[in-house]
Amino acid sequence: MAIKTRTYSVVDGKREMTMDEFKRWLKKFDDDKDGRISRDELADAIRVSRGGWFTGRKSKRIIGSVDADRNGFIDDNEIKNLAEFAEKYLNIKILYL
Repeated sequence: MAIKTRTYSVVDGKREMTMDEFKRWLKKFDDDKDGRISRDELADAIRVSRGGWFTGRKSKRIIGSVDADRNGFIDDNEIKNLAEFAEKYLNIKILYL
């Protein structure tokens, strides 16, 4: 059975997606399948995303600001922090449905 995905809409210059869509999109870049997103994996996700929101150099700073336990990775417990950061700084609107 194929999973249906929707095209993300853009409203007022912001890309809109639900939290579940954001999580699914982000997890596609978990190359080593360890359930966490590293700085390099985050940078790859951003580069692939239609020109990117920020460079690989900035991904280290972003992980530092959303990584609550300071282990250098974003895990399931910290994805909400990344979503909040994305809403504030990266022209994304997370829809909480």
